[in-house]
Amino acid sequence: MSELPEYQLERIFDAPRELVWRAWTDPEMLHQWYGPGAETTVHQFDLKPGGLWLNEMKWGAISNFQKVIFQEVTAPEKMVWHHYSCTDAEWNVTLNPMMADWPHLLLTTVVFEAVNDQTKVLLTQTPMDASEAEISCFKTAMTNMDHGWGAGYTLIDELLKKLQSDA
Repeated sequence: MSELPEYQLERIFDAPRELVWRAWTDPEMLHQWYGPGAETTVHQFDLKPGGLWLNEMKWGAISNFQKVIFQEVTAPEKMVWHHYSCTDAEWNVTLNPMMADWPHLLLTTVVFEAVNDQTKVLLTQTPMDASEAEISCFKTAMTNMDHGWGAGYTLIDELLKKLQSDA
């Protein structure tokens, strides 16, 4: 089996760590930036080890359902989860209709580091229990993953500015 590829995205946010953590963990904020360009609905968000995050992203009549199972939560420093990137409406894992070889399961780690009045966020994703075809698909897609996460991060920037100006 191939060595597992690891996607990493590091970003500095111009806000204190507690506020950035809140943008990632408060469903009222999360739905505003996660899945940019989609109408995002957080159906369940239980932020604890073993807790579920059930997420739906809609583009018109098309929905993409995702299931996350939190593995580690250390507020406001770190979250680790198993990310099932495609499920049916009952949260059963399914093939991704847009990318048949996309990994069913990703290990996602997000680390939040306070840097003066800012926050450095390091996001890491690695395929789990992946076939050679899934590993290859993930490796190929890694070059474009900054676009989706980057668009979401731009929305976080706007949200953080608004929250800080309202305070």
